[in-house]
Amino acid sequence: MDADMRVEGTNARAGEGSGNRAPLPFGGAALSDPLCLQDALRGLGIGLVTSPRYLFDAQQEYAASWGALVNSMTCRMFGLEAEPVAVPEADDRRFTDAMWEQSPWFDFLKQSYLVNARAWTSFVEGAPGLDERSRRRLDFFLGQMIDALAPTNFFATNPKALGAAFASGGASVLAGMGNALRDFDPTTGRLKNPMSSPDAFEVGKSVAATPGKVVFRNRLIELIQYAPATAKVRRRPILLVPPWMNKFYVMDLRPENSMVKWLVERGHSVFVVSWFNPDSSLADLDFEDYLLEGPLAALRAIESATGEREVNAVGYCLGGIALGALAAWLHADEDDERNRLASITLFATMVDFSDTGDISVFIDEKTLPPLADAISQEGFLSGQRVADAWRAVRANELFWSFHIDNYLLGKEPSKLDLLFWNSDPTNMPAAAHLFLMRNMYLENRLCKPDGLTLAGRSIDMSKVKTPAYLLAAEDDHIAPWRTAYLTTGIFSGKTEFVLGGSGHIAGVINHPKKEKYGYRTAKKIAAGADEWLASSKEHKGSWWPHWDRWLEAFGGGEIEARIPGEGGLPALEDAPGTYVMRPMPRT
Repeated sequence: MDADMRVEGTNARAGEGSGNRAPLPFGGAALSDPLCLQDALRGLGIGLVTSPRYLFDAQQEYAASWGALVNSMTCRMFGLEAEPVAVPEADDRRFTDAMWEQSPWFDFLKQSYLVNARAWTSFVEGAPGLDERSRRRLDFFLGQMIDALAPTNFFATNPKALGAAFASGGASVLAGMGNALRDFDPTTGRLKNPMSSPDAFEVGKSVAATPGKVVFRNRLIELIQYAPATAKVRRRPILLVPPWMNKFYVMDLRPENSMVKWLVERGHSVFVVSWFNPDSSLADLDFEDYLLEGPLAALRAIESATGEREVNAVGYCLGGIALGALAAWLHADEDDERNRLASITLFATMVDFSDTGDISVFIDEKTLPPLADAISQEGFLSGQRVADAWRAVRANELFWSFHIDNYLLGKEPSKLDLLFWNSDPTNMPAAAHLFLMRNMYLENRLCKPDGLTLAGRSIDMSKVKTPAYLLAAEDDHIAPWRTAYLTTGIFSGKTEFVLGGSGHIAGVINHPKKEKYGYRTAKKIAAGADEWLASSKEHKGSWWPHWDRWLEAFGGGEIEARIPGEGGLPALEDAPGTYVMRPMPRT
């Protein structure tokens, strides 16, 4: 499996997983039914009792599928040609080993699994009497069960694992057992199932190694200013605001994969926010604190350091949500504070939360109160629990594939910079998390005119006239691209929408040297996402050069290169600073 695809959306810490099963979100909460699955099952039962014909028809169809499968496999056993009854989807990578086709036994095992999975899924999707939210919830948890029961997840029914065992004389089996002993956590009784080796890279040396200085610090952020790589730089600096559930160095991975280094080499003065990793002592920090002490404090510090009031600001995911809210907050000011942003770039960011994808099954009026109680008891939302939620959303790619590699094939955890970063999350204070869940994911108030009051100002995102570059990713399951597209109809300034390939991480961190994935652009912003897609044009390679050309219009000309620490703010220490080194706090 392509590691860039497997990495999407996961925040699991190296060496710390959810255990030897597909993770369920917020698994540490001692709650009987925190996600209200019982209500959905009750609705399913009532629907079947009142519509018995549906159950009869489903059973008849299921029996017919199995009859066709038995007939097909009987023909194969006698050497006759037979069309398969069920074939994997084109993007299903579990059954790529040749033995799934060549061996009648493994072919039967594969097809019987697919017949059962599709019958169960179809049964729930068409069941009468279910509201849409209950249907999505049942479909999600049924999918978890189906994924867990795949024959690829068990040694005796995985031909690739059996083949590796025979080819290695049993060495792969011993290696898998050794990995299991290494990863066993006696406190939870589970396997950690790591995505990445914890010693694959060293922060500050092999990743997060672009030269720079920390020039500002408060209780939430360190602001890093990077050393120039050119004699001249664009006058207006760039501020990168990463998500505060992750370390900033997703934008500064290995030198050959670093967005920061690439921007610096193109003559930009680059600043980045490095977030503090909070513990329970900071439980009361809320969204306003992140707004004011995060990107707003960084903008003011950049003005002190460089004398430049206008900045080209970039927000990624949660950082993009904060940046969008800040833009509206600045525009609510009557003086020239609104002129701090020359342009806005949002990576994989939702402003309208009307459709948040599969994660919506975890968030509604019934599920939020018990989850809020559990998080409030700890004082923060654990980055590990966020990892559990996103791994559950794509369990085959983000959990079971690593289970197979680590324990059935006996492989060592990978040494990829994106996976290493994904395994190094941060926490979110309880107050900030609950504000996001209630006001954005549940009530969708951020995009509504005067829907929120932040730090004394009622905000209206439709008044934001700042030019905006909106980058979404085609396979993003955290910020679905069609939902991200809705931002084009909210900001009132000129917007450029770009659709990158791949997902939430690899679709953004896509260095031009890779020549991977491609991207799409269109001449005009259309009324809807599908209309825009139909009018768009596909381009090869990375979208970074396209973005750099867009930024050029807001660069403000060239000046002599700025040296970190020699401007209005002294250097406090070398990059990557102290906050990025802070380990995962515990309760």
